[in-house]
Amino acid sequence: MNIEDILEPGSVIANLHATSKKQVLQELSKAAGNILNTDARRVFDILVERERLGSTGVGAGLAIPHGKLPELDRLQGMFARLEKPVDFDSIDDEPVDLVFLLLAPEGAGADHLKALARVSRIMRDRAFCDKLRGSDSTDAIYALLIETGFAAGETLRAAG
Repeated sequence: MNIEDILEPGSVIANLHATSKKQVLQELSKAAGNILNTDARRVFDILVERERLGSTGVGAGLAIPHGKLPELDRLQGMFARLEKPVDFDSIDDEPVDLVFLLLAPEGAGADHLKALARVSRIMRDRAFCDKLRGSDSTDAIYALLIETGFAAGETLRAAG
């Protein structure tokens, strides 16, 4: 599975307006609910439950909220660049302005963890993140994410 298999053009938000971590999760949950044709409140509850275990703010302005939805049949990603950074209780105490949401089927197990690791590795490239921060259109951000390809030649395997 390539990045295009988990991230669609409609799952990128170029200028998400939010003033808090909760609002970021709410807005992403609404968008994910629409894309996946599922209840946005369920998505939000799953993300909040995961955040209670520890913040998914991984540092350097990046958060990778994630969770599992039983009704999914494949990994699904969403990306948002925030209009203004928000406090996300990140490990480095820095505000977050780039958010990559990853939702996985219940049985994704290792595939979910591999996808999280790959997203984290790619998004830790400061030059790449600077390009994302400098892009102001959904199409430009999507193109950058696809070009990266989650590391040349590497692919994500579908769950199940």
